[in-house]
Order: sequence, then structure tokens, then C-alpha cells
Amino acid sequence: MSSYFTDLAQQYIDGAWRPGTGSWDIIDFNPYDGEKLASITIATTDEVDQAYRAAERAQKEWGTTNAYARRAVFEKALRIIEEREAEITEVIIAELGGTHLKAAFEIHLAKEFLRESVQLSLRPEGKIIPSPIDGKENRLYRVPVGVVGVISPFNFPFLLSLKSVAPALALGNGVVLKPHQNTPIVGGSLVAKVFEDAGLPGGLLNVVITDIAEIGDAFIEHPVPKVISFTGSDKVGRHVATVCASHFKRSVLELGGNSALVVLDDADIDYAVDAAVFSRYVHQGQVCMAANRVLVDRSIEAEFTEKFVAKVRSLKTGDPSDPQTIIGPVINSSQADAISGAVEQAIAEGATALVHGTTTDNLVEPSVLTDVPADSSLLRQEIFGPVVFLVPFDGEDDAIRVVNDTPYGLSGAVHTGDVERGVNFAKQIETGMFHVNDGTVHDEPLVPFGGEKHSGIGRLNGETTVDAFTTQKWISVQHGRSFFPF
Repeated sequence: MSSYFTDLAQQYIDGAWRPGTGSWDIIDFNPYDGEKLASITIATTDEVDQAYRAAERAQKEWGTTNAYARRAVFEKALRIIEEREAEITEVIIAELGGTHLKAAFEIHLAKEFLRESVQLSLRPEGKIIPSPIDGKENRLYRVPVGVVGVISPFNFPFLLSLKSVAPALALGNGVVLKPHQNTPIVGGSLVAKVFEDAGLPGGLLNVVITDIAEIGDAFIEHPVPKVISFTGSDKVGRHVATVCASHFKRSVLELGGNSALVVLDDADIDYAVDAAVFSRYVHQGQVCMAANRVLVDRSIEAEFTEKFVAKVRSLKTGDPSDPQTIIGPVINSSQADAISGAVEQAIAEGATALVHGTTTDNLVEPSVLTDVPADSSLLRQEIFGPVVFLVPFDGEDDAIRVVNDTPYGLSGAVHTGDVERGVNFAKQIETGMFHVNDGTVHDEPLVPFGGEKHSGIGRLNGETTVDAFTTQKWISVQHGRSFFPF
């Protein structure tokens, strides 16, 4: 594993591994024990420019390469991940503080999305569109946008980098990837290494490890990329969208959430407890789709709460390398402080802590809070950690009102003994995704993924990925002579 943090602690530009030329280093720490994993000299605006220019040059040929030939790269990349799964698992645990369960979940999804990218190379299709003009043939071609800039987050960096990088490449584009500063290897150079070893031509995929303190908006303002795919907070997403719009770029924004899991009066309570605990506490709650709020019909509140609290108390917090650990560390001390602060704020506002977890360094134990005042801002914001708010409601209309009372609209779930009742409930929620009798955390390669309101703009996966990373070109052919009025 250590070789990943030495060999890959560099920039990857124009097919070459090299150090950055910035004046300072990003230090990559293990969030559990504070061990220094790597020191990476940051990329400058000049290197961002070099990366985009390399992608622009390489894309010219790649975009006209036979789609079946492109497909072979992704088939090999998939085999490489399968062969190196044990090593990648260790790197995820070390750099993210992800547990064994989390690493397995992330790698499984990464492989599923790569399998879809194998097919995505062949997905774009043209059309012949009828014309009201005699002899006119309208051809509609779907072509690569050219170069895509990808900015990935720290929580599922391997998956969420691949989720944009692989389809953008499969569809004939060049890519420049900027991983999060806390996950430069898993979210950046590891992805580059997989594709390098899979035979992707040099220059098509570039990775710049840097910080906005060094480059400002250079990554999104640069004239080469036509699309910026960003996954992260709504605050930063708003800025990315604004800058993109001012430069006539398209942005795909996968942002935060404040999802609710709703338990109706006819639900299977034991099953709903299992779904709710997983939906809130998977990867320490550092998931945009996580259930920040669990809403329970007042008629079953006592039974659900007793069972839910008992299950939460059973979750082991500690070393993520221990296969028995469910709750590992959050990514850094700032996140740990913010989570602890949210718990203390809720209690100060009058909430009751049914479970009050302690914080030691970056280890934040689970907390369960109830009686949070209805007007508390905490119920409307994203808490990126192992804290849940239990909220009782009186009937479906009340539940729908509470679920929708947030600026976010990413995911959610409802539990009920009547599937169609659940579907009808789901239709009334202002969200991009909603699940009946399941958890809130789901992502599948063929199903459009994305949110409403502050949770993002655009969709990824399946056909929506084709829309995101290609553009349409109309070429008409006039057979015979056209008529001009003057």
C-alpha cells in the first residue's frame, strides 16, 4: 500500500508523472491516527493550463477513434481494479478513514460504473429528422464536447471521480481531474494510474492536485473545458455555476442533501429501523444522500425509537482497519468540530439527546437527537456526520410538509405496508430521487442521479450522462436546388 502514497504523490500531466511547481505542499494525513501518508507539491495555474492543453491536443484523435477501440481501454481498466481490489481497499481505509464495509461498497459501485462505461462508448446515436423543405435531409450528430473538467469530493472519491471521468472519456472527450485536497490519491492519481495501465493514450486524462488558494478559479475559468462536473457542497457549487455561466460553460452539479427517511403507521418497524440506521450512519454519515432526518408517525414513535436507539448504541466506533468497525473517523478536525457543534447547538435549543456520542480527535461517535425545535435551522441544513434527528409527525400531510421544508432535494425514502401508498407519497416530495421501502443511499449506473433545489443541476448515469458530456450538431444536406426569395 505504501507505494501508492510514494509513487502516486505527483501531478499527472500529458502522460507524465511529475512534481508540481507550487511553493507549498499538500500534506495527506490518515484521518484516524494522523499518520503522514504523502506530501505533494501543488500544481500552479501554469500546470492547470498545461493539463487542459494536453487534453485538448489528445482529444482530437481520441474523439475520432473507433468506439470499439475506445471500449477496450475500459474493459482493461475494470480488470485492473478487480485485480488490485485488496490494495485499493487498504488505500481507501488509510486516506479516507473508510471502513472495510465502506471500501467494499465504493469499489463495487466503481466497477459497476466502469462496466457501464464499456457500453457507453457505443451509446451515442445520430438521427435523421424530417424537414418541411423538399429535398432537405436533416442529420443530427451527437459529438463529444471536447474537454471536461472534473472536481471530485472527499467522501467517495474513487467512485465519484470515476463516475464522471470514465463516461467522459468513453464518449470521446479529454479530461482534467482535480481531486479534493484531503483525498488526492484515491480521488486523483489512483484513477490516473488505473487508466495509464489500461492503455489510455497519454494526455487524455490529466490530474492536477492543487488548492484554490493557489489557482483561484483558474480550473473552471480556463477556456478549454466546455463542461465542468462538480460534486461537493451547495455553497461551492453555487460559485462554480456562477463562474461557468459567465464563461458560457455547461456545469453538472451534484451537491448536498438533507434527506428524510419516513416511517408511516403501517411500516415494518424492524425493517425500517435497519434501513434508517444504515441510511444515516454509513461512512460516518459523510454521504450526500444520508438520512439527516428520520420522520416517524406518532402512533409508532415509541416502539421505533426504542429499537432505533438500541441499534445505534450497538455500532462500533474506532479503527477503520478493524473489520468490526462500523463508524470510523470523519475526514478532518474541521468536520469533527462542525458535527460536535451541531449537536451542542441542538441541545442548547432544547433538543433531547437519546444518544450523545463523544468526539475524540476525528472519531465522532453516533448521536440521536429528538425534540429539536421545529424552527431550528439544523432541521433544514446538511449535517455531514453521524448525527440524526428523530421527528414525529401526525399523518401523511404533516410528513410531506416536514420533508419538503428544506432547501435541499436529493434523496429520501418512505416505509409503508402499501407500496402504492408509498409511491403516491414519493410523488409529493420535492426531490430528484426517492425510494419506497428501502434506504436513502442508492446509485445505479443506468438510473438518472441528481437533485432538485439546492441539491444540484443536471443528472448523471445512463442516457443523462450522454447528454452531459456530448453535444448535438445539426448538419443539413439539400438534395437538388433550394429556393431563395432574393
